[in-house]
Parts: sequence; structure tokens; C-alpha cells
Amino acid sequence: MKINGNQITPGNVLQHKGGLWVAVKTNAVKPGKGGAFNQVELKNLIDGTKLNERFRADETVDKVRLDQKDFQFLYAEGENLIFMDLETYEQLELHEDFVGERAAFLQDGITVTVELYEGKPIGITLPQHVTLEIVEADPVVKGQTAASSYKPAKMENGVRIMVPPFVTTGERIVVDTNELTYVKRAD
Repeated sequence: MKINGNQITPGNVLQHKGGLWVAVKTNAVKPGKGGAFNQVELKNLIDGTKLNERFRADETVDKVRLDQKDFQFLYAEGENLIFMDLETYEQLELHEDFVGERAAFLQDGITVTVELYEGKPIGITLPQHVTLEIVEADPVVKGQTAASSYKPAKMENGVRIMVPPFVTTGERIVVDTNELTYVKRAD
């Protein structure tokens, strides 16, 4: 679908210069002299490179529509992660680099959303929060309670995060998968 350069908003996926780019930031500029333009920060969906472009209001760009499908994580096989389409039950194999460091948060049966462009996966979204058990936490040091102090803790998936002093080994906590931060104790 074609849109004008001044209609680009953050989150739009564009086909530009032979690649797929997502608009990260946009800034409408109306200089005193000359025509108005939209200053857009773009991020490549494939390799993550960034690009700053100016789009005039009379320019048109191709806005791309991505398909989003829910998949269930089944298991890891070497460096590959196996997912199942919840509608067709077909399996999808993705390299762990595609998911990145957040692959540590994949648990059996967890549902993820995969973004597809012409049937090819280009992005993955994990659930915002997951519940994990603390397997190692430093003891609380007396006298540190005056200031809000966090301590390091290791979760069952091997990832280390900072937790409040009252969290102990064996407790289950809720973790934000995007920020890699402690949210709350699990119910």
C-alpha cells in the first residue's frame, strides 16, 4: 500500500531501498523556507542497521503489512528452536540467533507471536512477563535497607537479574522479558 511521506508514523513497516524498515521515530518539520518534510529514523528489520531519511509530503513510500501468527514453543534442538503453528500444526524452525538473548525465556508450551512477510519470519514477540524460580540469591546485608538496594540473583534459566532484598532462593518471581527486570513475586 502506498502512503505519502508525511503519513509515516512510528511502527510503520516500509519497503525502502530494497529492504524492510520499521519507523522508530518521526518528526514533522515545517521550515520557514521550502516545503515541509518528515524526518524519519528507520531500523532495518533484518540486520538492525539504522538510517535517517527525509520524506517530503509529495513522496510516496510502500507501507508493508506483516502477518502475525501465534506459535507454541515446543523444544530446542541444538541451535534451532522448534515452534508449532497453533492453527495448522505445522512446525517452524528458527535459529536461536533469530530470537537473541531472550531465547532463555522460552519455556515448554509458551505462546509467541511471529511476524511474517510473504511467509518468511522476520520478527518474534515473547510474552511480556514470564514466571521463573530463583536458584541463587545473595543474602541480605544488614544496614542496606535504608536505601532501595537491589541484589543479584540467578534464575532457573541461567539469566542473572537484580531483585529486591526480600527475594530468596527458591521463590518464584515474574520477570519482564523485554527489560530483563524483576516485576513482582509470583502468586
